[in-house]
Amino acid sequence: MDVLTQYAWIVWLVLILAFATIEVFTLEMTFLMLALGSVAGLLSGLFGIPWWAQFIIGAIVSVALILLLRPSLLRMLRRGGDPTRSNIDALIGADGAVVRTVNAGGGQVRLQNGEVWTARLSPITEQTDVAVGERVLVTGIDGATAVVVPVERSAGA
Repeated sequence: MDVLTQYAWIVWLVLILAFATIEVFTLEMTFLMLALGSVAGLLSGLFGIPWWAQFIIGAIVSVALILLLRPSLLRMLRRGGDPTRSNIDALIGADGAVVRTVNAGGGQVRLQNGEVWTARLSPITEQTDVAVGERVLVTGIDGATAVVVPVERSAGA
């Protein structure tokens, strides 16, 4: 038992390094809190506390940090985020005009941003074809295909 207490600092250092490394890749603050709890366990071991008490102290500090500090850190981190939708999120809800007749099998639409996309009708629509020139609304993106519904259908829903 004395050997465990004597060399527990090595285990704490390995845990701190492992948690810090995982945190660098996840950036969700959970593993940072676990690393800080491990620091508390390491510090308690430096004061000669038995290994089982070090474990309890590290666990309590980790849980307290996850419950109390992590939520406010995440709020602060996300506060400066750009609210502008981008990529696929920016295309959902966009309207466009049919360039080549769209049906369940395919077709093409020109979206409001000027891009021409391969498109197919959404399964929720009862219409079988949307003719060239008609307006459509993008309800989803499936790979490189825009899933669309006719504007009349979406306005009534």
